[in-house]
Amino acid sequence: MDTSIFTDKTIVPEDQDLIRELKETSVLWYAIRNHVHGLYPDAMDEWHYSGVKYGWSFRIKDKKRVIVYLLPREGFFKTAFVFGQKATDVVMESTIAPSIKELLKSAKVYAEGRGIRIDILDSSLVDDVKQLIEVKLKN
Repeated sequence: MDTSIFTDKTIVPEDQDLIRELKETSVLWYAIRNHVHGLYPDAMDEWHYSGVKYGWSFRIKDKKRVIVYLLPREGFFKTAFVFGQKATDVVMESTIAPSIKELLKSAKVYAEGRGIRIDILDSSLVDDVKQLIEVKLKN
């Protein structure tokens, strides 16, 4: 099951919890978070509890939408995005990794757009994630 490592509704995760559980990838979590705030200083951070089945996730939002979701897992995390058609077109024409483009291309289309999740196991996809954040903010 694709579940957060933080499942206790009564305990909102804190920085020390992330560092302990994400291990080396915690640095990448904060690099992505800081990148969003560097591009959009008014971004709001929010922990969200999605129920016992999914646990806690972290959202970075602008005034009306989520820019990126960060989903903590044991020793790594996932980033998740929802892209409308315009943003999807921009991503498909970009230099973003083919594996991410394939995820987006094959994602089911909903009214709010296409949703994708990207495992962040090491630094190899962080630049692509940063580029996706830039696309999200512009579209």
